[in-house]
Amino acid sequence: MARARSDTKTEIRTVALELFGRKGYEKTSLREIAERLDITKAALYYHYRSKDELLQALMRPLREDAEELLGGYADGAVDPRTVLGDYFDLCVRHSALLMALLNDVGSLGESGLVEWVIDRRHALDVVLVGEEPETPARMGAVIALGGIQDIAVLMVPGEAHAHRDAAVEIALAALETGKAYMD
Repeated sequence: MARARSDTKTEIRTVALELFGRKGYEKTSLREIAERLDITKAALYYHYRSKDELLQALMRPLREDAEELLGGYADGAVDPRTVLGDYFDLCVRHSALLMALLNDVGSLGESGLVEWVIDRRHALDVVLVGEEPETPARMGAVIALGGIQDIAVLMVPGEAHAHRDAAVEIALAALETGKAYMD
């Protein structure tokens, strides 16, 4: 039975993400992805003209979710616990792509993904401590966001969810400790 076009695209993205996360973007070929799916390379090219186009398709949901997350804090009145929890959820939801990034920073740096992630992290940092905070406050935000991201990405998703509240509380403590040095 032939696959539906949308199913094939989904399957391609799923396999690509798994291979990028395990082997790295650079070391994964489109041929490997096609073989894993038991389709021809031509069939894969029908859906994605290049590995970069496939990567962009994998990045789109993360970009959309991050922009939606940041847009929710545009009014300026935020609860840091909520911000950290929302960021944790975003990182868990996109942990496979973020793991692929960690496994192949050099190659994916050329895609703009590394710079984009750093830029969004900075935007969240600003949400938490403002545009020009004292260095200790900035350090608290960096530790809080970095810790949240690492826990969400490096743990198995189900395990990460089980420890979400503890991770948020620990990140909140880092944030508050950084702010306390300013007093």
